[in-house]
Amino acid sequence: MIILYILLTLNLFSFIVFGWDKRLSVKHKRRIPESTLLGITFIGGTVGAVLGMLIFRHKISKISFLVKFGLVVLIQVVVIYWFWNNGQIRDLI
Repeated sequence: MIILYILLTLNLFSFIVFGWDKRLSVKHKRRIPESTLLGITFIGGTVGAVLGMLIFRHKISKISFLVKFGLVVLIQVVVIYWFWNNGQIRDLI
């Protein structure tokens, strides 16, 4: 159950960070590095990142970011699949 709270918190944080970066972009201020955005996504903020990208219309036209984002999601899917098949995720649920 604690994993659910951690994921919810990470996704809320990810959503806020994507929104904040969009705000900085509009104001022509120093931005949050893409590596930070992708790192937050990688550690579990994928849903928040996707929602932030769609709602704030942020980073959706930058192909290089979308490719990196897709690779992060692909790595997550492979890792989750591997853990699931080895019974480690089912033990946590």
